[in-house]
Amino acid sequence: MRVLMFGWEFPPHIAGGLGTACYGMTRGLAHNGVDVTFVMPHASGDEDERFVKVLSASDVDALYCDSEAVGGDDIMRKISFIHIDSNMVPYIAPEEFASYRSEYEKTGRKLWERQGDCWTQRYNFSGRYGANLMEEVARYAVVAAQVARNLEGQFDVIHAHDWLTYFAGIAAKRVSGKPLVVHMHATEYDRSGENINTQTYGIERAGMMAADKVIAVSNLTRKIIIDRYGIPADKVVTVHNAVRFAERESVAPECGVDDKIVTFLGRITYQKGPDYFVEAAAKVLKRVPNVRFVMAGSGDMMNHVIRRVARLGIADRFHFTGFLKGEDVHRMFQLSDVYIMPSVSEPFGISPLEAMRSNVPVIISKQSGVAEVLDYAVKVDYWDVDAMADAIYGFVKYPALSKMFAKKGLEEVTGLKWNNAAAKIKSVYEEVVNESRK
Repeated sequence: MRVLMFGWEFPPHIAGGLGTACYGMTRGLAHNGVDVTFVMPHASGDEDERFVKVLSASDVDALYCDSEAVGGDDIMRKISFIHIDSNMVPYIAPEEFASYRSEYEKTGRKLWERQGDCWTQRYNFSGRYGANLMEEVARYAVVAAQVARNLEGQFDVIHAHDWLTYFAGIAAKRVSGKPLVVHMHATEYDRSGENINTQTYGIERAGMMAADKVIAVSNLTRKIIIDRYGIPADKVVTVHNAVRFAERESVAPECGVDDKIVTFLGRITYQKGPDYFVEAAAKVLKRVPNVRFVMAGSGDMMNHVIRRVARLGIADRFHFTGFLKGEDVHRMFQLSDVYIMPSVSEPFGISPLEAMRSNVPVIISKQSGVAEVLDYAVKVDYWDVDAMADAIYGFVKYPALSKMFAKKGLEEVTGLKWNNAAAKIKSVYEEVVNESRK
């Protein structure tokens, strides 16, 4: 089985759980005999390619045509705000253009070359989540169509991750005729509540309607897909995420303090419930003083949370680390006595599994997909800060309780391997490929 996979990020350069999931998944697929070519907007060259071939969209010359829609070109036309009729190279400041053009043309090519009603052009993707995100999503579709042409006959199925790559998947399907599987890691309702971005919602729905199968990371997400997007139930299958164990265990870092450490690790945004974590912390500190609370992450609620911590008078017990990735995440878990994920809406949530892997007892919201696969985690409603505070207090005050949850949790999470999840994904591939051949 050969898969052409479109993603937005891949370790070591990640902004959240999507890249982590893609890495574990591709390793698991390799273990199951699946060859994956992973396309991303901008690869840095230091990605782990032992189990997957990583292809940077920034290195692909895309064919753009005026006369008729070819793969991703019609997608460009439908998004009028980014359709530019001049031969501009996106995302390069005027002062950088001359230098970029000179370096590019040293290869013997021009930035663009006219070929009848078409021209070839190379886009310089940032691969970030910035102001030009919608433009990059649309242009990525054009490049995806070209990638599908270039790799004709070299893949059996297309797999696109999250809304950022759905247009790319659709374009590749139109060019190649191969079946498309889309993976829903988080819906717009998870990110924004009821105040959704209708453009993002539209892309999500278009991607799932065009797909031959939709993979949801939890039954919670599957229900949202069916109820809120109108996708037929028989088209949506749940495959829970998993966790990857380190190839070798690192030495635990020196803590330096005798206090218990309670950690929140994730984006500091509405979806992740950081404000509930702060309120629960204040309640715990009224009962037991020797506890420190760590908020590891960044996001648009950072300033709000800092101000709330100051108003509650617990700033001396609170630490903000900023965004952590790679080995720093693992070290943070090793330093923690309790991990908490109070998400308002969490399609899955890999971080509790990573914490349990490090022998840390966890508290998770009932509004998370990972709650479907865990028995040895304390589950509370995200809004119930009293129950949250009680759970934290129980773990820091009673060592036997903490030790039992850590031990049983490690045993439980050991069975949640990417190899097993990948085997289920492979069966989805086989189903859509067989259907396409009928």
